[in-house]
Amino acid sequence: MTQLIQQVGSVIGGIFGSPIVQLFAQVIAVYVVVIWLAAAYWAFRDMQLRTENALLPYVAAAFIIVFSPIAFIAAVIVYRIVRPQEKIGEVVERTLAEEALLAEVEALSSCPNCARRVHDEWILCPTCRTRLKRVCPNCSRLVGLDWSLCAWCGRDFERRDAPAGATAAGVRPAPATAAGARPAAMAAPADLVADPVAVERPTRVRPSRPAAGAARPSPDALPER
Repeated sequence: MTQLIQQVGSVIGGIFGSPIVQLFAQVIAVYVVVIWLAAAYWAFRDMQLRTENALLPYVAAAFIIVFSPIAFIAAVIVYRIVRPQEKIGEVVERTLAEEALLAEVEALSSCPNCARRVHDEWILCPTCRTRLKRVCPNCSRLVGLDWSLCAWCGRDFERRDAPAGATAAGVRPAPATAAGARPAAMAAPADLVADPVAVERPTRVRPSRPAAGAARPSPDALPER
């Protein structure tokens, strides 16, 4: 039995003492060391992508190195468990997507009265009939109710003040006419007439009667036949 054990040991020792086996064992050892150092570098780079702290990548790499080439597999597993779940780029992308979605939701118009969603080209709310926009009288495009002028054609919506004389009289001044011409009767707009009662009515001109003793015009003579 002892001789058998000695023979087995000598055979195993001869196998491990072979130059080919020793070279193969050295290659394996170098390969394990390279994988160990590569795992430490991977942890360093991975932590740089997941945090803005400049110290944590070095801590992650040192954690892998401390476990030695024999147990670095366990260190890698532990690191994958405790590392941040999202990368910095993924966080930024998710934040931008959320902001874009929020901006899109805020861009949707709503009725100021019933808070229902309305279209940008609607003039009235179909639910509560609230006026949403108006049409520019110059370019016929939709403008906001709070706009002081049209952004498309530049039409000014502000009400201009009437002249002082017309304001005092309560009547819009009639346009100038040629000498001797009778001005046409024009109705002043309701927004410029302060007092409709105060509008002067045109006076009638009665024909003058001939003076006493004046010769009356003779009737036309009968036409000759």
